[in-house]
Amino acid sequence: MSLGTRLAAAGFDTPRLGFALRTALGACLALWIAWLLGLEHPQWAGMTVWATSLPTRGQLLEKGLFRVAGTVIGALAGIGLVLISGGSPALLVTGLALWIALCAGLGNLLRSFTAYGVMLAGYTAAMVSLLEAGAPGHIVALGADRMLTVLTGALTALAVGWLFAGRGEEALPVGRLRLLSARLLRAMADGVAGGPGAGQDGAKATPRALLSELAAIEEALDPHSAGSLRARQTARAMRRQLSAHVSALFWLSRQGAGPARPDLAAALEAAAEALDMPGEQAVAAARLTRAQALAAPDAETGEVLSALAAALRDGPAGAEVPAAARASVILHRDWVGAREAALRALGMMLAIGLLWVVTGWSVGPFVLLGTAIMASLFSTFDNPAGMMRFVFIGQLAGAAGALACHWLAWPLAGGPAGQIALAMPFVLFGALVFGHRRTQALGFDYNMVLLLLLQPHWPLSGSFPQSLALSLAVPAAPMLAYFAYRHVFPPSPQRRRDTLIAMMVRELEAMAARPERRARQPVWQARLTHRVLRLASWSDKSPRAGVSPTEGSLAVLALGRAILHLQELAARPGPQRPARRRPEAALRRLAAVGQSPERAARALAAAARHVARHPAGNPALLTQAARALAQNADFFRTAARDGGAHPA
Repeated sequence: MSLGTRLAAAGFDTPRLGFALRTALGACLALWIAWLLGLEHPQWAGMTVWATSLPTRGQLLEKGLFRVAGTVIGALAGIGLVLISGGSPALLVTGLALWIALCAGLGNLLRSFTAYGVMLAGYTAAMVSLLEAGAPGHIVALGADRMLTVLTGALTALAVGWLFAGRGEEALPVGRLRLLSARLLRAMADGVAGGPGAGQDGAKATPRALLSELAAIEEALDPHSAGSLRARQTARAMRRQLSAHVSALFWLSRQGAGPARPDLAAALEAAAEALDMPGEQAVAAARLTRAQALAAPDAETGEVLSALAAALRDGPAGAEVPAAARASVILHRDWVGAREAALRALGMMLAIGLLWVVTGWSVGPFVLLGTAIMASLFSTFDNPAGMMRFVFIGQLAGAAGALACHWLAWPLAGGPAGQIALAMPFVLFGALVFGHRRTQALGFDYNMVLLLLLQPHWPLSGSFPQSLALSLAVPAAPMLAYFAYRHVFPPSPQRRRDTLIAMMVRELEAMAARPERRARQPVWQARLTHRVLRLASWSDKSPRAGVSPTEGSLAVLALGRAILHLQELAARPGPQRPARRRPEAALRRLAAVGQSPERAARALAAAARHVARHPAGNPALLTQAARALAQNADFFRTAARDGGAHPA
C-alpha cells in the first residue's frame, strides 16, 4: 500500500495535505529569515506565508501584492492613529473604529483580492496601533517591523509557492462558456423550430439551467484571472459574452408557439456546431451573422443574434473589435451590504473599545484586534455567523498549542535560536490539522493564532496566568462576532438574495418615476445583467419557495423595456404621441410596483390595449411584461419587505 493510500485511509485529503506541508515549511523558513534579519516580530512573517499561499501562481502573486500594499497602507494608518490620539485610548478606539468601518464598507463594494487588500489595511492598523498602545514612542518602529515581516513572508511564500504551485487553468472557464454558448444556440434553434429546447445530448437546456451555469462561470472569473493581465482581458471579454447570453435568455423565455423557421434553426445549429470545437469562435460569429440576416423581419431576434456575434468576435479566441463597438460591462456593487458591514464593524469596535477604556482590561487590545479581523474580513463571507464556530475552535486550539510551546518547550530552548527551532514542530503540526478532513475547517485559524501568540523573547518573561488570560482573550473575538453576525444586519445568502431583488425592483421604480433616467438605459441594462447573474448565484445557494430567480429576473428585464417604451411613446411630439392617460397611469403604478405588483400588471395590460391602436406602439412587449409581472408578484413584493435597499 502506497503512502498516499495510507494517508487517505487515515482521513487526510492528500492534495490539501501536500499544499499544507509546503506552506508550513515556508512559514518555518520565513520565521527563521525574519529572526535572522533581527525583526522584532518574526512570527508575523510565518503568518503571512499562511495568509498568502494559494494553489496557483497567479493567485499567489496577486494576493501577495495586495497583502503587501494593504499592510503598508494599514501600518501608515495605524501610526497616524497613534500619533493623532496622543496616548488617549478613547481617541484611539474612536479613530480605529472609523477606520475599520471604512475598510469593511469598501471591502464589500470591491471584489476578489482588491477587497482582501482593503480589509487587511483595516486590521493591520489595529495590529500596529493596539500592540503598542502602552508604548506609543515605539510606534514607528513597530509599523516598520510589521511592513518588513509581511514583505519577508510574502516573498518567502512566493518563492516556495512558485516551485510547487500550478499555473492555473485559464482555459477552463473559457471552455465552459464556449460549450454553454453551443447549448444556448441549440435551445434557440429548437425555439424557432418548435422543438423542446433540448441540447445535442438530449438534456433540457431550460433558461433556468442555462442561467445557473452562466452565474457559476461568472463567479469563477476573478479567481481564474488573478495575476495575469492577459487573463484579466479575457475575463472582461467573457463578461461581455455573458451579457449577450443573458439577453438571449430573455429572448428565449419569450418564445411561444409561433411559426416554425427551419432556415433560421439550421443557421443557429450550424453556429452551435462550430462552438463544439475549440478555436472556432470566429466561424460561429460568421454563421450567427448569416442567421441574423435570416431573422431580418424580426428586429428583436436580429438584435439578440447581432449581440451574440459581436461578443464571440470580441471573445477570448475571437478577433479584436473596436472599443467603441464593445458592450459595456458594469458590475453590481452591494451598497446595502457595504453600509451594513460598516455600521456593524463600527458598533463592534466601539463596544469592545469602550469596555477596554472603562475597565483598563489588560488583554483588551488583543480582544479588540481579534474583533477588527472578525468584523472586517469575515463580513464578505456567505454565512459568517455559521463560520464563527469553526473559527472559535480553531483559534482555541491554536492558543492551546501556543501555551504548550511557551511553557513546555521553550524553557528548554537556551536562547532565541532554540525558541525558533522548538516552535517548528508546532508549526508543522498545523499542516496535519489543515490537511485532515475532520479538522481542515479549523486549520487556518489554528496556524494563525499559534504564530500570533508565539513571539520569541529570551529570557522568558511573564507568568502562566498572564499567558492563559491572553490565550483566552484572542478566541473571545469569534464569540462576540457570532453574536453580532446573528443579530446586527445578519448577513446570509437569503438576505443577500432578497436585498439584491429589492435593489433591482427599486431601480425599476426609479426609472418609471423619473423619465430623465431613460438616458441612462445602457448603464441600467449592463448593471442589471450582472445583477441577474449574482441573483442566480445567491438563489442557487439559498432557494426560496414560490420565487423563481430566473423568471423574476427575466420579468425585471421585460418590465424595464416596457418602462422605456412607455416613456418613449410619452416623449413623442404632437399628434404622433398616443393619449397620455393610460401610459402615464401605468408608469405611476410601476413607480410603486413593489407595493402592489398586481395593480401595476393590470395598468400595464390596459396600456398595452391602448397603444395597440397606434403605429408606434408595441402592445406585445407591454402584454408580455404585464403577464411576467403578474406571474412573479411575490418576487416584486420582496422590495416592499426589504426596506433598506436602494437602486444605486
